Amino acid sequence: MIMSISRGASKCEKGLKWSPFFCYILCNNELNLSFSGGKSYLCVMQGVVVKSTGSWYKVRTQDGNYFNCRIKGKFRIQGLKSTNPISVGDQVKLAVEGEDYLITEILDRKNYIIRKSVNLSKQVHIIASNMDQAFLIITLASPATTIGFIDRFLVTAEAYQIPVYLVFNKIDLYDEFDREYHNQIAEMYTDAGYKCIEVSALNQQNLNALTELMKDKVTLLSGHSGVGKSTLVNAIDSNLNLETQQVSEAHQKGMHTTTFAEMFELAFGGFIIDTPGIKGLGLVEMEDSELADYFPEMRALKGKCKFHNCIHINEPKCAIKDAVEAEQIHPVRYDSYLTILEDDGGQYRESKYH
Repeated sequence: MIMSISRGASKCEKGLKWSPFFCYILCNNELNLSFSGGKSYLCVMQGVVVKSTGSWYKVRTQDGNYFNCRIKGKFRIQGLKSTNPISVGDQVKLAVEGEDYLITEILDRKNYIIRKSVNLSKQVHIIASNMDQAFLIITLASPATTIGFIDRFLVTAEAYQIPVYLVFNKIDLYDEFDREYHNQIAEMYTDAGYKCIEVSALNQQNLNALTELMKDKVTLLSGHSGVGKSTLVNAIDSNLNLETQQVSEAHQKGMHTTTFAEMFELAFGGFIIDTPGIKGLGLVEMEDSELADYFPEMRALKGKCKFHNCIHINEPKCAIKDAVEAEQIHPVRYDSYLTILEDDGGQYRESKYH
């Protein structure tokens, strides 16, 4: 139910008193009111978090209105081991108290992309939640995206059943060597079950392939700083006009232009979540015994190993090791698996294959 109330109005259509501060309220088909000294009320609303700065949250209600909200203090002591208990993409309930909009409840998440916090090893950081799919933006140079980073992102997405497309950007910069290297990587991931898409945000090449996938869906964009996420968003929907910056010539690394994750509505339908560049992706909430489940080409063979608790390192009659020997599983992917498996929970070493 939507109610429009002009500033200064003292009663709604049902004759109830309202705070003169509010001129618009969305009440999710049910109006819940409480009064404090006859001067304030509580109205429960529902919406999605579209931007988080750590202290304030921008929420889009179901009718397209936006509110700047604070989190209720008790959320910070509910035992959440996350540096950001609320993330972009979260479905939340709001309460209007006096002149404040407060987030009072986080609805169950269907999925999320998560990583270890950079500075707090025992805590995690939720990059975004409730997405339909993710685009991992990859560049072979300026800057280079490593195989180790790609595989860690894919494992995280597989763990929460998030479909991932590998989007190779800056193909306009390819020389003959880059093209050959790209073909090898794309073949490896295609064989593993992932769809690879070549684009050039600068030349607006093959962008239709992305817009067709994005229409009417919530899509996460992720990748290193400098891979062209913001440039790609601007090319897909020129109305957004996100800030962009060139890659450092000295270090061949990107510079952050996106400080906080933010969700944007697309003119052709759907939403996109633009995220800050990620340097590394430490994995969390994962046991050694389940890691192979998140490599699709290994998952299909896992049940054929002799031992039910096989982790595919040195066990006899291991179907996955046999598949690697037979070149049914790419050795670079298997090396990534071993690298992740050996991770001690802190810093991780990159695969020797780049």
